[in-house]
Amino acid sequence: MAEGENSKGRREFINGGLRGAMLMGFGALTGLLLDRGQAEDTVWQIDPDLCTQCGNCATYCVLEQSAVKCVHAYVMCGYCDLCTSYFEPQPNALNTGAENQLCPTGAIRRTFVEDPYYQYTIDESLCIGCAKCVKGCTTFGNGSMFLQVRHDRCLNCNECSIAKVCPSRAFRRVPASQPYLLKVKPHAG
Repeated sequence: MAEGENSKGRREFINGGLRGAMLMGFGALTGLLLDRGQAEDTVWQIDPDLCTQCGNCATYCVLEQSAVKCVHAYVMCGYCDLCTSYFEPQPNALNTGAENQLCPTGAIRRTFVEDPYYQYTIDESLCIGCAKCVKGCTTFGNGSMFLQVRHDRCLNCNECSIAKVCPSRAFRRVPASQPYLLKVKPHAG
């Protein structure tokens, strides 16, 4: 009888241990799922202070026309007659002729404000995210133009194809509740 009682005791012990392990596993899984449910969604964005205007945003996005667009911080803009994000480095003249414009698609509109000031606006439907205007503004101007991922266009891929090839690692995940990163460092020129 002693051997039968031992055998019954071992079975109860093993069954009890298995039940306990299953309950612990279920509790851990439940905790993980609850934690994930409370975790904030994230989206891809470009840190404008890390961006080197390499041009990859225009060519590596999975969309036919990149979700990356140029944005303009009007507060930083000098409204210059000779805007280095609008004009070629050595324009023939300071007019809106295509031969004088830096943007290959004509996405930047130049509007007279008052002598000698002009306002520059971006037509995002024409912008391809090539960063030529951003490079001009950052190199010779005050850096008021920069690139951002537009979330109404972005597919928010798990592994962003642009982020994979970004030489400066300027692409990162940010909370969806605050999806845009503003340029904060002043241009050191």
